[in-house]
Amino acid sequence: MNFRNACVIVILFGFSTWAEAGSSWQEEWERVLAAAKQEGKVAVSGPEGSETMNVLTQPFQKKYGIRVEFHGATGRELSPRILTERRAGHYLWDVYVHGTTTALTAMIPAGAFDPLEPALILPEVKDPKYWRGGVFEFLDEGRRFLVMTPSQRATLFVNTKLVDSKALRSYKDLLDPKWKGKIVMDDPRRSGPGQATFTFFYLHPELGPDFIRALARQEPLILRDYAQEIDSIGQGKYHLLLGTWEVPVEARIKQGVPVAIVNPHQLKEGSDLSPVNGATALYNRAPHPNAAKVYLNWLLSKEGQTEFSRGMGYISSRLDVPTDHSPWRVPRPGAIKTYTPEAMVIKDKFVVPLLQEVFGR
Repeated sequence: MNFRNACVIVILFGFSTWAEAGSSWQEEWERVLAAAKQEGKVAVSGPEGSETMNVLTQPFQKKYGIRVEFHGATGRELSPRILTERRAGHYLWDVYVHGTTTALTAMIPAGAFDPLEPALILPEVKDPKYWRGGVFEFLDEGRRFLVMTPSQRATLFVNTKLVDSKALRSYKDLLDPKWKGKIVMDDPRRSGPGQATFTFFYLHPELGPDFIRALARQEPLILRDYAQEIDSIGQGKYHLLLGTWEVPVEARIKQGVPVAIVNPHQLKEGSDLSPVNGATALYNRAPHPNAAKVYLNWLLSKEGQTEFSRGMGYISSRLDVPTDHSPWRVPRPGAIKTYTPEAMVIKDKFVVPLLQEVFGR
């Protein structure tokens, strides 16, 4: 056999192998998609809010004609409901799209999720070159729980009629006596954005426990309802707000309420890195397993991540998804992560006891 013929054989073999691989995933996709349409729907548990529901249902339904049954709730409400259902033998949900605390502290210990990678089919989803750092960011050893949107988090909010947001350059500015009794915050003693904010304070080398104690002496009002927290500064009862959920704040801004997010880039200490409600998993014993696979692959595709990140205001881990909708949320090198299992251990062992000491139980 001469060299030319050998090269032709190698090329043909390579083309045949590539074509076979391409055919393999396409055949699997068509099979799963057909079965998903037979199932007729996919059940998704996610964050509360009509805008969130719309972005997690309408684009998928329009593309595939598969109905999305959506249940929106806070993380505090979600896990008790679903784990109670599962203990009663009712396995009603297919896909989890929510925050990390709920998954790491409740869902994963209860064994509620399946390994995620076996469900990935589309090449554009599986190829690491599309993902930040060239890897999927799983938060558990079983590779069941995936972070989709690590973003700089908004932590400080103001009433624009009462506070010049651009004048705030450090969280230590909040210790000025003029702000005493004028700060409201999401309760940091329970899981949520308030607790994430104070975990960030604790972990930051220029803030830490001393800053938290000093902030407590400013006598902040502690609330547990996001709408009430935002309204308290929107109506001018308080001037500054710490650690609420960003989505309802942005909704109020669109309505013309005089509230602004303080750009964390202007603050000396920045803010923590968090996916907020941008993490996903597959429930095991799912009632619609094929529809769940189709939904997951759509959600992690360029199209799905563009819809999700734009609709939620997050930054996708996919490198081919635009970031122009929230450039200040693009992850900054070295930013503190408050959502990792390691951060959770520090939070439970040190941060929560400190918060109960300074703010009471």
